[in-house]
Amino acid sequence: MARDRTGLWLIGVRGSVATTAISGLAAVSGGLAPPTGCVTELLDADLPPWDSLVVGGHDVVSTPLAKRAEALAEHGVLPYHLPARVADALNAADAEVRPGYDPLTHRGSQAEAAGRLAADITDFRERHGLARVVVINVASTEPPVPARPEHDDLDALEAALVDPARTVLPSSSVAAYAALRAGCPFADFTPSTGIALPALDQLAHRERLPYAGRDGKTGETLLRTVLAPMFTARALRVRSWAGTNLLGGGDGATLEDPAHAGSKLESKARGLEALLGREVTAPLHIDNVPDLGEQKTAWDHVSFEGFLGARMSLQLTWTGLDSSLAAPLVLDLARLLAAAHAAGEVGALGALAFFFKDPLGSDEHRFAEQTRELHRWAAELR
Repeated sequence: MARDRTGLWLIGVRGSVATTAISGLAAVSGGLAPPTGCVTELLDADLPPWDSLVVGGHDVVSTPLAKRAEALAEHGVLPYHLPARVADALNAADAEVRPGYDPLTHRGSQAEAAGRLAADITDFRERHGLARVVVINVASTEPPVPARPEHDDLDALEAALVDPARTVLPSSSVAAYAALRAGCPFADFTPSTGIALPALDQLAHRERLPYAGRDGKTGETLLRTVLAPMFTARALRVRSWAGTNLLGGGDGATLEDPAHAGSKLESKARGLEALLGREVTAPLHIDNVPDLGEQKTAWDHVSFEGFLGARMSLQLTWTGLDSSLAAPLVLDLARLLAAAHAAGEVGALGALAFFFKDPLGSDEHRFAEQTRELHRWAAELR
C-alpha cells in the first residue's frame, strides 16, 4: 500500500465536509497540522500514506474550492491562515472536479448519466496512474425514496435505467451505481439511499468490490452510542429520549425541508431503538438557525427509571463544527476502503459500523463493541 497512489473521489466535492477534508489532507500531508481526529492513526494496519491520496470529484455547483475554504475559515472550521497555505492543493483538486448528475437538468436516460460519471472516474484513475479510486458520497441529504421492484434485482434495474422516460434511482444511487461500474469501492457518508439497495449489493458482489455506509456518526448520535449501553448495562429503564438539533449552513437549509430531514430522522431513530433493545418515545427535531453558520448544537433529554420506579433524568448539550468532525472520518474511510479493496474484501463492510449511524452489514450500534471490531478487522488486513 505504501507504494500505491490512491484516488479519493468525492460526490459533493465542493461542499463543506469535502472542502474541509481536502484542506485537512493537504495540511497533514504537508506537515502543517497533526492528523487529530483521524482514527486510522490509532490502527495497526497497512494503509495508504496521507501523501499518496489524489483528490477529485463530482458536484453540481461551481463555487471554487478555494472560495469555499475561505468561507469555512471565516466560520472557524478551518484555521484562518490555512486556505492560503494549501491553495495549490485546493486548486489541483478543483481541476479534477467534473459536473455531477442533476436530475432536473439531465437529458437522457439514467444509464447514460451513470456512464458519464463512471467515465469521469475511470479517466481520473488512468491519468494519474492510480492503483484504485475510493468514491465517497458527502453530498446533501436526499428525501427518502419509495421502494421499487427494480431496486431488488440488478438485471431489472439495468433494464429500467436505459429508459429515458423513467427516473428509477435517486441521485445518490446513480452515483453509487456509477462508482461500482467504474470498479471503485464506495462509501455513503449521508443518510440518502445511496448504495443501500439489494440490486447495488448484487453489483458490488459481481464486481468484487467492498462498500460501507451509511450516515456518518459525528455528534449527537456518537454520544448516544456511548451512553445508551450504559443504561442497559445498569438495568436502568429509559422511558424517553428527546432531542433537538440546531444547525445552520448548507445542512440547516437542506434539512429545514421535512422531506429531506426524513432520511436523517429515520437513521437516528433506528440506531437508538437498536441500542436500547426496544421501542422508546424518542421525538427528535431539526431546526435551521442560519446565524449558527457551520456550527451545530444538539440537546438531549433522557428520562429514565431506577430502583423502585425512581424517576430521574440526564440532560446533555453538544456543540461542535460538524464538518471538522466529519472530515477526518471521510479521510479514514478512504484509507480503509482502499486497504479492504487491496485485500480482496467484497460487499458491505460491517466492521466499519464504527463510522455510521445506520451501518450496512452490521446490527451492532454500541460504540465500544464497534471500536473493538474495527481494530480487530484492521489488524487482519495486514
